[in-house]
Amino acid sequence: MKARTLVLHVFVCLFALAVYAADNPNMGTWKLNEAKSKFPPGATRNNTVVYTADGDNIKVTTDGVDKDGKAVHTEWVGKFDGKDYPVTGADAGTTRSYKQVNERTLDLSTKVNGKESSHGKIEVAKDGKTRTVDLEATAPDGKKMKSRAVYDHQ
Repeated sequence: MKARTLVLHVFVCLFALAVYAADNPNMGTWKLNEAKSKFPPGATRNNTVVYTADGDNIKVTTDGVDKDGKAVHTEWVGKFDGKDYPVTGADAGTTRSYKQVNERTLDLSTKVNGKESSHGKIEVAKDGKTRTVDLEATAPDGKKMKSRAVYDHQ
């Protein structure tokens, strides 16, 4: 009887996550619309961002280029709960947090060795076809930068 109850609980939890992920407008593949985006010189550009369910977490995968045109690939796995989770493929000690503000908006923060290096807001349009990432970052030399990346849902 205990095994049956456990299986039922696991099924209910996985179903709830699937429903949450399906209803979350961030989920799916997003491609950068360079014509609508604005980046300062030397900024990293994420050309593709993919949000997928990963167990009871969300996985965010980015592929892009750095200031020198070198390919960059990162992965983040966590919850949209405002807590820091590690980023693989980034500098050692890099973490990122996402916090759900409302159904279409996330706050995001990136830290390196515990110190915030960027923060911003991600907003999915009401029609679900585009998402905008407004980001304020501090470069290693201390210079402040702002960027706006607009993505089209694929």
